[in-house]
Amino acid sequence: MLNVPLLLHTLEDMSPARTHFREALSLLSSLIENEKFISSVDSASDALSSCLKSGGKILCCGNGGSMSDAMHFAEELSGRFREDRPAYAAIAISSPAHITCVANDYGFDKIFSRGVEALGNSGDVLLAISTSGNSPNIIEASKAARSKGMKVLALTGGDGGKLAALCDYEVRIPWEGYSDRIQEMHIKCIHSMIASIETSLIVDSDSSVKSS
Repeated sequence: MLNVPLLLHTLEDMSPARTHFREALSLLSSLIENEKFISSVDSASDALSSCLKSGGKILCCGNGGSMSDAMHFAEELSGRFREDRPAYAAIAISSPAHITCVANDYGFDKIFSRGVEALGNSGDVLLAISTSGNSPNIIEASKAARSKGMKVLALTGGDGGKLAALCDYEVRIPWEGYSDRIQEMHIKCIHSMIASIETSLIVDSDSSVKSS
């Protein structure tokens, strides 16, 4: 006799969507219980908040989906995330004119480092996003940032790649599978950091108003 409930459960388990979401949930759940990871996100958030409180700015860069994440991070700060508050200084190095100009004249490896050289100053932070930690243009941007006295915050994956040795703060997703899983966790980290920045700067602003 056919066991209908068992058959339905088996068919559900075969669903590509369910498999996709279960894998994502498994990774997210493991990160939530990883104290080293949670501490790295909190430390990164504090560094970004301190930079903005001191009058610095955050430059962001990444390739492909990571470029989209860099742009997303910047616009949530210069625009709005959850709260109505002043705009915060964050810029994604993403201008098509800049990228194609530099790629044509200096090579693709220099597209972000030239932006850092032009816009970065001591006290600023570079948010460098690379799921492998080995993107040559992200490596070059990080080197340029360090040479200008900037702090480097890297969002990486796997073993952190070469970028791990070049950053002051690293938020690493310890995943060796496809990079889309790492990108999914990166955007969660980005939202967590932005929420923390908003809370920190709004509280700081409120305290200043009350004491004046």
